[in-house]
Amino acid sequence: MKTHLSAAAATVAAALSLSTASAFTASNHPRAQGIANIVHDSAAPSALFSTTTEAAESSNPISSPATTLDMPPYSIWEWNTHIGGSENTKTTHSINYLSMGDTSKPTLLLVHGFGASSYHFRYNIPELAKDYHVYAIDMLGFGWSDKPIMDYDASVWRDQVIEFIDQVIHTEKEDKSKRIACNSLGGYTAMYAASDDRIKEHVRGCILLNAAGRFRPEEGEEETPSDPNPIVKSISSAFQRFVIACSFVITKQPARIEQILKSVYPSDSSNVNSELVESIRVPALDPNAAEVFYRVITKNGSGPQAFVDDIIKELECPVLLAWGEKDPWIRPAAADKMQMLHAEYHGENVGGESGSKWIKRVSIDAGHCPHDEAPEAVNAAILGFAAEVF
Repeated sequence: MKTHLSAAAATVAAALSLSTASAFTASNHPRAQGIANIVHDSAAPSALFSTTTEAAESSNPISSPATTLDMPPYSIWEWNTHIGGSENTKTTHSINYLSMGDTSKPTLLLVHGFGASSYHFRYNIPELAKDYHVYAIDMLGFGWSDKPIMDYDASVWRDQVIEFIDQVIHTEKEDKSKRIACNSLGGYTAMYAASDDRIKEHVRGCILLNAAGRFRPEEGEEETPSDPNPIVKSISSAFQRFVIACSFVITKQPARIEQILKSVYPSDSSNVNSELVESIRVPALDPNAAEVFYRVITKNGSGPQAFVDDIIKELECPVLLAWGEKDPWIRPAAADKMQMLHAEYHGENVGGESGSKWIKRVSIDAGHCPHDEAPEAVNAAILGFAAEVF
């Protein structure tokens, strides 16, 4: 079976230019400075979890949420790292995250997809927190985490997840075991982190919600296109920057955000409401958002650095594919290939009867964001899987 996920990953990146890789820098962080002073009464992160959305509703006609969200306040992790610094110098990035649930219960870490934030798990966190201590993190360059001007690749977010587990979760909990549930680019990040020797022994399960990623090219396919001559490359780069900049300006508009979101919520778009749109639009107003967006797209548009094939081979924990089968961007064929690769590397123990390296698939009647389009089904799948891995 031939599955060309590098193209799918590029499609996800291009189509989600609406939701932009962006965040407020430390000086403009909503806890350091009132966001209303920056973006003229737009919803701050905490306001997104409130029961009133007057500011959001006044800015666009999208309907308000049908339910009250019982969500905790955000917290800040000061990530001291060489990423964004140099080999000999560390720098600090303010990372937005939240946690909810009894700290004595097992841990579940949620990682969002491209252009989104931890808010995208708004209908999952309160339910999952009844049985688990749930964390959700904004990846560097997204949501309300810092957005430094630097080179971005998959290893940045992998290391962020690993160090968040080490520096935040492990310092707060005696039980070091983790379950990681992630969507789209976050799904790739989850696999990449879970397969890393630094935390591999602590990861009890990996839950992939329409995960992005690039498969190893099949025989006869080129891994990367040949490089053009320097003049062509320079012209191409300048044109690409112009096109991406124009796309960014257009697609961060509320009506365009709504349109694209509804296109990837094919079964039920009722959860595409003003709060979701604001959670995407407001971070895009950061002055560095367009540049970070350009860097993320151009670096990762041809696929992340590590192949999904190699990552699956290194995974040593059970895997759940909770897959939106109507995803127009990352189609079910990607999940099919993940299952095939897992069987090739770890055997046919799909149901988990013969060891820890098993894989299970649950089909969800949804598109690219099944956790938000069909949260009840996804929550049930996650809770069922978590009960099995315990």
